[in-house]
Amino acid sequence: MTLALTTMVSLSSAQAFDDSKYPNWKGAWIGGWTKPRPGVTGQPSYDPTKSAGLGQEAPLTPEYQAIHEASLADQANGGPGGDPQMGCLPSGMPRMMIGYWPFEFVITPETIHVLGEHIHSFRRIYTDGRNWPEDIEPSFAGYSIGRWVDSKGAGRFNVLEVETRGMKGPRVMDSTGLPLHKDNQTIVKERIYLDEKDPNILYDEITTIDHAFTRPWTITKNYLRDPAEKPVWRESICAEGNTWLKIGGNNYFLSAGGLLMPTRKGEPPPDLRYFPKSEK
Repeated sequence: MTLALTTMVSLSSAQAFDDSKYPNWKGAWIGGWTKPRPGVTGQPSYDPTKSAGLGQEAPLTPEYQAIHEASLADQANGGPGGDPQMGCLPSGMPRMMIGYWPFEFVITPETIHVLGEHIHSFRRIYTDGRNWPEDIEPSFAGYSIGRWVDSKGAGRFNVLEVETRGMKGPRVMDSTGLPLHKDNQTIVKERIYLDEKDPNILYDEITTIDHAFTRPWTITKNYLRDPAEKPVWRESICAEGNTWLKIGGNNYFLSAGGLLMPTRKGEPPPDLRYFPKSEK
């Protein structure tokens, strides 16, 4: 009887998920920045329609505009700037939605799993009707609650609306060090949907609300679906082959021979007070 009851519950759960009500987001998706745009340079960047760096025209406050300019100046001088990924920290939201490496959506009745290979680019978007918890344990990806929408009244969902809170830092918007506020009070809202004419293009309208900005910043990303029926999923391990080192607040670089190198002119060597002095 127990086996029969378990089987009936399993079949009931399987039948409750009507796949035909959900959009076909299957396959491997990668950021549309891989498709060159005339006059747009420095990709991948947060807004793929604009050049990286100051070309993003981010609505930064004067304080955070100065932080971004300092990051760009450091990178121009050979340093990593304000990009936490030099130490292999995750992109976090919303940067992880740049789509550096292919990712996929796994849709279930209660949760959507967004799986990517670029420095722990994994998300859970809860669609089970839950409310925000009183306490959110901060994470780089944050806590996401989603809602499916049938905007055309066709009996099939075509838009996913998502809100994400509870992120921790350090996080920036892209590799130029375009900053987010240090208070980590970011709120990210998304509308994700397929192109009406081309089902191999997916859009993500992202609005980022952050105290580093003078206003909410809205951009639209697009992703291209891999045409392969069975895409190849490649593993990306940031720490493997990473040549950046941070010692005592300074950034250094490992040469091909494994020797420590400065990243900029006049950079002092690291403090060796805990090492025995070498004999001359």
